Amino acid sequence: MKHLRSLNKYFYKYRWRLILGIIFIICANIFGVYSPQVVRQAVDMVVSQINYYQFYKGSGNASEYLRVFGTTILFFGFVVVALAIARGIFMFFMRQTIIVMSRLIEYDQKNEIYNHYQRLHLDFYKRNNTGDLMSRITEDVSRARMYTGPAVMYTINLVVLFILVIYTMIRVNAELTLYTVAPLPVLGLTIFYVNGIIERKSEQIQRQLAFLTTVSQESYSGIRVIKSYVQERFMNQYFENEAEVYKTKTLDLARTEAIYFPVIFLLVGLSTVSTIFIGGTQVIEGKITPGNIAEFVIYINMLTWPIASVGWVMALVQRASASQKRIDEFMATRPDIVSPDVAPDEIHGDIEFRHVSFTYPNTGIRALKDVSFHLKKGQRMAVIGRTGSGKSTLAQLLVRLYDPDEGQVLIDGKKVRTFHLDSLRKQIGYVPQDVFLFSDTISGNIVFGLERSDVNDELIREAAMNASVLNDIEQLPKKFETLVGERGVTLSGGQKQRISIARALIKEPRVMIFDDCLSAVDAQTEQNILTYLNEVLTGKTALIITHRIFSLLTFDKILVLDHGMIAEEGTHDSLVNKGGLYAELYEMQQLEERREAGAPVNSRPA
Repeated sequence: MKHLRSLNKYFYKYRWRLILGIIFIICANIFGVYSPQVVRQAVDMVVSQINYYQFYKGSGNASEYLRVFGTTILFFGFVVVALAIARGIFMFFMRQTIIVMSRLIEYDQKNEIYNHYQRLHLDFYKRNNTGDLMSRITEDVSRARMYTGPAVMYTINLVVLFILVIYTMIRVNAELTLYTVAPLPVLGLTIFYVNGIIERKSEQIQRQLAFLTTVSQESYSGIRVIKSYVQERFMNQYFENEAEVYKTKTLDLARTEAIYFPVIFLLVGLSTVSTIFIGGTQVIEGKITPGNIAEFVIYINMLTWPIASVGWVMALVQRASASQKRIDEFMATRPDIVSPDVAPDEIHGDIEFRHVSFTYPNTGIRALKDVSFHLKKGQRMAVIGRTGSGKSTLAQLLVRLYDPDEGQVLIDGKKVRTFHLDSLRKQIGYVPQDVFLFSDTISGNIVFGLERSDVNDELIREAAMNASVLNDIEQLPKKFETLVGERGVTLSGGQKQRISIARALIKEPRVMIFDDCLSAVDAQTEQNILTYLNEVLTGKTALIITHRIFSLLTFDKILVLDHGMIAEEGTHDSLVNKGGLYAELYEMQQLEERREAGAPVNSRPA
């Protein structure tokens, strides 16, 4: 139970619902205990009145006697129905308090986990897969809810009912009570043992079902590859084999459950038989009445299912404990990047890196080594280098997705660590290398970083035009209200990149960071975008990370990275004249462009 202690704060939050639920449980069981006593009185009355009827039989008063007798029986029946209705009403309120409480706890817990996920650093998401994150916020929370709701409710109900019933039975006859309840502990232990087996088999079935779902999803997503390699027969056979495993496990569980209920009814039947046999003996001896036997049989049936639920409840508690442990593991993770408790501050765009070094914690790869540069407000800088040279790391350090291991990252002469995190990121327009679009409309994706009240159609169109994606959007049937599908699946790679650029431009930030965001567009579209950017970036500090050299954009500074270090720094002309790595990359790009244009590759550019 130690792992479930973290749920106590929710019980305290909804303590009045829990207290009311306990009161309703007590009231429901009180009415339930009274009902067998009414049945006892009715049975005793019937037995005694049969003897009296012999005196009136054949006389003129016989019909009047039967009428009074019938009215009395009808009264007892009405009382039993009234008690059942009263019990049902309180059971309804019982569920409306405790089960609803568990749903409210589930709601709070999911929100708490989701909000915590939002605060965690990128390294956390690289160490944990998405499926595990989803499992903890869905399946594990649902299992915890089964503890805060059904498990708590049935446990309290069992305790209250057991106390009331056993107390009432002992008051009638302690010896008969002992014989009556003797099989019930065996029933509880049997159910607990069998329920454990069912639980293990169910877990195996769930895992196999999840695997089948994964296989199906991958097959549907990769159907083009399957068809291209003519692997339909292989995939069918593979799925059939896994489905056979699932069928075998399911049938095995069905055989176990086939034994489950007969065992329960057998033990309940033994308890009922012993009650009737021992009770009948005591009726003959005059210790109890026939009505007491009926009363005890009803009590036994009342106790059967609460006791039978002990095994199920304990299984729920075990599953909830394991799930809550998994939840607490993530909730105990503290984010590495924490916003200081300061007021939001306006940034102007002066950027400086001082001897910055950084190693990715999840891989141990040293991405940057003693990098220093200064980019003044309103200047543009291109960061060029081969794949893996550390270009994207600069952008991630600047928006503080990571903090450097050594050195300092400064904006306007202040350490990035000292800025309010939300304010910092709102004032930087960041277009990441890995484009991500949400399952929303195109307009919804473009205005994602803004308060919706600050947005109008004209701003959205202007941002789309500056990103050179307006014409593409206008050709779609629903234009800006077109749903892009999961991760923007309905759009091309270039369209997704340009919508991502529009999402950054509409913020009108002081600092713009483009991380290789034109890799999926054609030459003409690239030229259009760069033409717009020349105007849009006026007065803004811009950091453009790329593996290409843009001749249409003028840069105040060009930084060439190689293996995480600054290999060269300067303007385009000075670096070309230097004849180093930049000149080599520039020459290779020129050769590639001439080859695409059909010109001789050995000719020099004019």
